[in-house]
Amino acid sequence: MRVGVAREIKAHEYRVALTPQGVQQLRGDGHQILVEQGAGAGSGFSDEEYRLAGGQLVERNILFEQAELLVKVKEPLPAEYDLLRPGQMLFTYLHLAPNRTLTHHLLERQVTAFAYETLEKAGRKPLLEPMSEIAGRMAPLMGCYYLQRPQGGNGLLPCGAPGVQAARTLILGAGIVGAGAAKIALGIGMETVVLNRGSERLDAIFRMFDGRVATALLSDKSLLDELAQADLVVGALYATGGRTPLLISRAMLSLMKPGAVIVDVSIDQGGCAESSRPTTHEAPVYAVEGIIHYCVANMPGAYPRTSTLALTNATLPYIRLLAQLGGEQAVQVSPELASALNIKAGMVMHPGLAASLAESPAEADHAA
Repeated sequence: MRVGVAREIKAHEYRVALTPQGVQQLRGDGHQILVEQGAGAGSGFSDEEYRLAGGQLVERNILFEQAELLVKVKEPLPAEYDLLRPGQMLFTYLHLAPNRTLTHHLLERQVTAFAYETLEKAGRKPLLEPMSEIAGRMAPLMGCYYLQRPQGGNGLLPCGAPGVQAARTLILGAGIVGAGAAKIALGIGMETVVLNRGSERLDAIFRMFDGRVATALLSDKSLLDELAQADLVVGALYATGGRTPLLISRAMLSLMKPGAVIVDVSIDQGGCAESSRPTTHEAPVYAVEGIIHYCVANMPGAYPRTSTLALTNATLPYIRLLAQLGGEQAVQVSPELASALNIKAGMVMHPGLAASLAESPAEADHAA
């Protein structure tokens, strides 16, 4: 099969879908690997490394025209929509629920679209987890930077000082992102609270940090109480295939401390705050009602070398299976790839995405 590795064009997206080692593995399987010129430069991989690994360096138009399986990191942007071909397989992070324009184009162009973020195995999301780990650990670091007064924050030193209380972090969600955020916030020395709807994950967080992270069930009251005390809020929620639940209304911002920061990691799926909208590494923040919002939709792209290595480790077995069997047979033998299938032959295949589209068919796009 002809597998295409595209160069990412999203603002300040430096990751690449396959390392040269991944290309070498696929080439050893007997596949033809097309690599767009410059695809790996942002992650520190040269064109020469891809050539030595057996990849064929091509221009963008040739890549999209000839690739039967196209692998990317981020969703196609409008400049790429018309390059997609009917029957072509696409494997990448898609986050379609809040992006109706892309969903429409994939349906219209009869693309078979597999999403990293919906692939499930034994109750886990192995292709989402590596990036969730990185984004979760980044969230307090980014939030702490914007707590600085020159950046518009409230001027509290996150770790406090002798005789001065540390800043307080509120983390909404106790999954991979939430646990990663709690680890770094606690390590910095911040007071750390995690809210989650289910108690099982809260128990895991409590044990993981020996009770040093406060936990509580997420309710209307607990959310309002904690928002009023928080200096940093990390949105760490995820809904498989669907839109992230909106927890923080615009009106709730008035309850928060002026200069507090929201880092909405869930922005890829629409965000957990009504006031959240996608931003880029080039212009990562904006203020609403005096609250700083950091809503970068590709946070791990800031650390592309680490992210690319971690992503290829996770995705390569599934890319090999798709290349070996083709989409039709692969979903028959692999329940994981079946769960990753979002769109096929002009139809929505993932139940979470279908439910989200049915609930709010007129919702505006959130993807950048």
